[in-house]
Amino acid sequence: MARIEQKVQDLVSEDAEMEAVIRTVLDRADDGEVKWVDVRDDLSSGQWGRLIESGVLVDGEAGFQLADPEATRDALSNGTSTGTTTTTSTDGDEESSWSKWDKGAAVVSVALFAGYSWQPMRDVIGTFMDVFLGPLNAALPFYAVVMVLAVVTGLYSTILQANLMDTEMMGEYQEKMQEIQEKRKKAKEEGDDEALDRIQDEQMEAMGDQMGMFKEQFRPMVWIMFLTIPVFLWMYWKVGIGDPSSGEFGRMVLPFRGSVAWKDPVLGPVQVWIVWYFLCSMGFTQIIRKGLNIDISPTGN
Repeated sequence: MARIEQKVQDLVSEDAEMEAVIRTVLDRADDGEVKWVDVRDDLSSGQWGRLIESGVLVDGEAGFQLADPEATRDALSNGTSTGTTTTTSTDGDEESSWSKWDKGAAVVSVALFAGYSWQPMRDVIGTFMDVFLGPLNAALPFYAVVMVLAVVTGLYSTILQANLMDTEMMGEYQEKMQEIQEKRKKAKEEGDDEALDRIQDEQMEAMGDQMGMFKEQFRPMVWIMFLTIPVFLWMYWKVGIGDPSSGEFGRMVLPFRGSVAWKDPVLGPVQVWIVWYFLCSMGFTQIIRKGLNIDISPTGN
């Protein structure tokens, strides 16, 4: 019940007109069920689709039914009693889950990309990061330094994804899209043009939410890039591309290639140090996720 109440309150906080829409659906529901034809004169297809997408309406025997009519009524009563102050603050929070820090990290991350092609910036970042990573490089061979950095970046990447990515919302979106596809297929088989028109409206509404889903997925990536690009630029700088005093750091032995230098191309133009870093990063990231029992794949209800 609490979950449905929250969903109803979220819908109303995002759009004040949704309160009247939900009340209309409640009034028109017959034994808890309501059809699009019963309410299409009083609400738009987009509003109808939002009720279905949010889970306030679910599939019924002859149409759609309210997931929990009592919880829906309670949510409207509680929501209207709190006044406009609560609605305004919630609306501000729901408008964008990105804080000013998220946006700032995104701007800095984009700016840091210039370091790959602009040597002055690469030298500044490389010199600065060398203050922290230089002692590690002096104590370990370079291949071990890359492994340590791969473990560290894999650890905070996993933690950031687990905490900043809403896997439940992603799962609900995927389930919703799958349901729409199944209903569309069924309506085509039955030749129900009215249902096809309604399903198409639902699909367009769901597609409109795809940008919001992409935005949520990209949020942890902003922080991962913000922390990882300086580390990656330091390795890029340290292998000799920006730091002539670095030398070769020895060589590696690769299958089918034998002894290679760190800057030798191994996969087309991709150099050895990049391949080694990504191999270590992918391997250790999987180990970290298993060890911490973290799953970032979309999950349904």
